[in-house]
Amino acid sequence: MDVFDAIKGRRSVRKYTSRPVERELIEKIVDAGRWAPSSGNTQPVEVVVVTDPEKRSIMADVSGYARYLKDAPVALVVCVNLSRARSRYGELGVSYFAPLDASVAIQNMMLAAHALGLGTCWDSVFDKVKVRELICLPEHVEPFAIIALGYPAENPSPPSRRPLREILHWEKYGG
Repeated sequence: MDVFDAIKGRRSVRKYTSRPVERELIEKIVDAGRWAPSSGNTQPVEVVVVTDPEKRSIMADVSGYARYLKDAPVALVVCVNLSRARSRYGELGVSYFAPLDASVAIQNMMLAAHALGLGTCWDSVFDKVKVRELICLPEHVEPFAIIALGYPAENPSPPSRRPLREILHWEKYGG
């Protein structure tokens, strides 16, 4: 799939079939995240794959929005390794760069999933303490987001987008 088609065609999918996602596809998707750029090449992103239905159900319950995690066959818990994030930039690496690094990795993973015929939806509003305990994260690893992953049972319409002429500025704002 062409990268521009993937960018324009990817949607937030909230309904999934029960078909399991093949391990090789999960690995390919996480590998796409691994190839995302990171600040100072610190590579602070860690991913915990959760296929256990009971764990996904608990994650859905501690989320403000992601009830669909109960139905998605896979949850990718994207985490930040605080030691790696801090290694080059100190607290700025943790508070500023690490969220950017994780976000770029998530975008890569969601585009890769779409290109492979899978659906995703990104959730970042959840009880991080409960998820940390559920997946046994060490103290220096912080959960950042949960990506629901599976074969889509819906084909959402594209959301509206502001016209390019409204957001593109040349040389100065409004130019």
